[in-house]
Amino acid sequence: MVSHDPVLKSGTPIRTLTRDELPTEIPTLDQVFDLGRGNTVQFDVETKIFADQPDLTPGAAEFTELLLDSIRRHALESRVILLSFDPRTLRAIKKLEISIRRSALFETPRDWMQVARESEATALGPEYRLVTPDRVAEAHAAGLEVIPWTANQPEDWAKLAEAGCDAIISDDPGALIQWLKTRGLR
Repeated sequence: MVSHDPVLKSGTPIRTLTRDELPTEIPTLDQVFDLGRGNTVQFDVETKIFADQPDLTPGAAEFTELLLDSIRRHALESRVILLSFDPRTLRAIKKLEISIRRSALFETPRDWMQVARESEATALGPEYRLVTPDRVAEAHAAGLEVIPWTANQPEDWAKLAEAGCDAIISDDPGALIQWLKTRGLR
């Protein structure tokens, strides 16, 4: 299932429900991947998994295997970036399918290269306020993409574009795309 949170507003863990018991507005990952037919859309797939709350999701290995099964069914290996705050799923997907791009998400000041090593990431996903041109340059020198999250204002997009970020995660992708187009960046 595709949901930002592992529990419904009622507090019920999604994992405990069958497809028939879920609200119809919650799509399956296969339904989302079906939207990629006939286009070149890239998919950022974030694993919402918490080491301290193992009852909310399958374990890292099982979670990653289920995810990879769906990616392979849709032949999207080259169009998916797996994102996670939990390095276990990034390391697990690398063992199963090295071609899947892996972005380590983080929200506190840290050594970016250490984050990449811990997660065996191919990209770094810092909270957007952590981005500086020097950090982006360091990541690029190490062969890593930088894809910050979640910037929603033009002034933040400008800062990230000027820093050399490879992509930007936003809650308003339509406005971001328009902003990029008007500046010749897309």
